[in-house]
Amino acid sequence: MTTTLTPTEAAPKAGAVTEPASVVEPSVPAESPTDRTTPTPGRVRRVAAAAGGVIWKSAAILAFLALWELGPTYLASPSTRVFLPPLHEVLLAWGKLFEAGTIQGHIAASLTRSVAGFGAALVAGVSLGLLIAWYGRLNSVLNPLLELFRNTAALALLPVFTLLLGIGEESKISIVAYAAFFPVLLNTIAGVKTVDPLLIRAARSLGLNSFRLFQKVILPSAVPTIFTGIRMAGTASILVLIAAEMVGAKAGLGYLIVNAQSSFLIPDMYAGILTVSLLGLGVNFLLVALERHFSRWRTAVGAAAS
Repeated sequence: MTTTLTPTEAAPKAGAVTEPASVVEPSVPAESPTDRTTPTPGRVRRVAAAAGGVIWKSAAILAFLALWELGPTYLASPSTRVFLPPLHEVLLAWGKLFEAGTIQGHIAASLTRSVAGFGAALVAGVSLGLLIAWYGRLNSVLNPLLELFRNTAALALLPVFTLLLGIGEESKISIVAYAAFFPVLLNTIAGVKTVDPLLIRAARSLGLNSFRLFQKVILPSAVPTIFTGIRMAGTASILVLIAAEMVGAKAGLGYLIVNAQSSFLIPDMYAGILTVSLLGLGVNFLLVALERHFSRWRTAVGAAAS
């Protein structure tokens, strides 16, 4: 006999909770600790490629250091080795200067002068460059005078700075500021003048005033060119300072080099030269990092376009 259910009996009661049917999930094997630490072939290839790239880029420097170490010992005569010691003797001399605290004092003196002169040149060069590039009449008035001083070597004016300011810190900071000023100034002018005119027209059509136009369009577009001049100025500030410290200074890397040469401490002289090279390299890396920081918008635009 068949039993017939009424609609009210077939429907679930109001407020009753119906349990969903059980779903069997696929079992996922647990990840063992060895799987996490075992490098994949792709990761190994990337690491190997990165290491190979670093070695390839450093090949010329490594070859130069090897030649410096082996050349004076096996290729040069004993008399030449006196004036060109191998690399390990220079490093030993540098270590002795470091242990005595001598090299740190000379680095601090040189960095203080270089940073002071470079900072003054940076502020003056960027400010004046922006004004000259923005106002055409100012450019026509100052351009002949700037061209005259730009083509005058900084070291040629070193006796003038020494006579006027003495042999103290003022003359050295001033000669550094003079040498670093013109690369910053000229690249700032070039950076502002090479801004795309279409960007300026588009910004003006959007209703930007002169200050906002300068802040949002012109200055960001000119940053890469300005930083090119800043990097050139950073290198010039160190090179000119070393030459200035060789005349009438009592501390600094330039003083260390010339004093070691006159005292016939040849390894100490090369230790000072090596320190100058590393210092210039470090300054360049720092300025490149700052340029990438202030030019991040260019990377973002390039990534969006690609």
